[in-house]
Formats: sequence, C-alpha cells, structure tokens
Amino acid sequence: MAAYDFTAPRLHVAGDLFAGAALPLDRAQANYLLNVLRRQPDDPVLLFNGRDGEWRAGLVPSGRKSAHLVVDARTRPQTGRPDLHYLFAPLKSARLDYLAQKAVEMGAGTIRPVLTRRTQGERLNTERLRANMIEAAEQCGILAVPELMVAARLDAALVDLAPERLLVFCDEDAAIADPVAALRAAADPGRPVPLAVLVGPEGGFAPEERTTIMERPNTVALSLGPRILRADTAMVAVLALVQAVLGDAR
Repeated sequence: MAAYDFTAPRLHVAGDLFAGAALPLDRAQANYLLNVLRRQPDDPVLLFNGRDGEWRAGLVPSGRKSAHLVVDARTRPQTGRPDLHYLFAPLKSARLDYLAQKAVEMGAGTIRPVLTRRTQGERLNTERLRANMIEAAEQCGILAVPELMVAARLDAALVDLAPERLLVFCDEDAAIADPVAALRAAADPGRPVPLAVLVGPEGGFAPEERTTIMERPNTVALSLGPRILRADTAMVAVLALVQAVLGDAR
C-alpha cells in the first residue's frame, strides 16, 4: 500500500493547521482546485505547512474564482528536513527550475546557491526558486520544504559547513574508479553522517577552486563516470548515489 495519498491534491499553506481551521485560498490556489482540477465541494485536499504535519481538508467554494478550506483531521505527523545540504552553481532559469524541483525530490534538506568563477547565472530569482521547491514538495508527499540559504561565494559556503559534515565534491577529473567504494571509505554506511553535495557550473571549477575544496577536511571528490554530464544531470546522479550509499535510500 502506498505511503502517501496521491489521489488528493496537496497544497503548501502558510497558516497554522488544526481541526476546524478555515483557510482562505489565494487566487492561484483557488483556480487550480476549482478550474484546473475541477474539485467539487467537500472533495478532500491535503495541506502542509512544514510545522504541523499533513492534514485533510474539505473544499468550500464561494464562487467560480474563490474558495476556502476547512481543516478536518491530521493524516501524518510532521517530519524534519533531511540532513543533506545541496550546494550548486546557479544555472540559467529553465534548467534552474528543473534543478530546484529534482533536488527536493532527491531528498535535499538545505539548498544553497554557490557563486564560482565560471557561474553563468549569478542573478537569482529566489522567489521563483522557492516556488519550484514548494511545487516539488506538494507533488512528492514531502512535509518539510527544504531551507533555501542565501547565495554565497564558494569559499564562504565552504567555511559555513560544519567540519563534521562530509562534503561530496563532483569533480570530472577525480581519479575515482569506484564512487561507491569511495563513499563507503569516507564514512560508515551503518552510521548516519551529516552530508553535503557540491556540484559546479557548466564549465567546471577553476583549478584554484578545486584546490580550495580539497583542502577542506572531510571532503571526498567523485567522478561520475566516463561522460561529462550537464550540471543538472550531475545533480540527480550524485544525489541518487549518495542517498543509496550513505543517505535515506538505504
């Protein structure tokens, strides 16, 4: 039996969730439920806010373009964010949308843009980035939207990582024939370890940046195979690998 109810739409809301609460919908949410999904009065909708778990609510239309929800009962208790940081060099907008969505789906609990010498898109639309993260959480049954940290230069982002956090650095020049063995050598798969993953820009890291990264203790460089991957593809590949060997997919 599926762990989540995928038959009912899920919405992220800002308000507190408790039995009997009446929550107004903004115009976009009302249009989505009433006109796109054509939900009927009292059709169930699942709600979450990142604090109070997931709740079932009933839809109460008040016209063709407006509605509110009445909260009924909690369906799942709140869970915390995964202890996995995803650090990335920003990409151009369309691929950045994909990256934000897939990072959430793959279990990142903290997402941070990192500015490097070869970063192509330093001007970030953080509202759009967060909207894509919320949409992914709505669709995938996730209860805690990842934290979106402010963008930082590479050296500052590395300093902010706690020393005990294992940093997995995607480096196409890494002399790693077996990335699974490298991860198992870096940390004990039987004991949870705080994790961070760093993926660079399309042009890769500059030589001096590679040196700076590898000077950080508790860092392992991984090659993802014989092919050069696009940054958004590399993100999915490395997060799947890390989650399977050391993360919550074991």
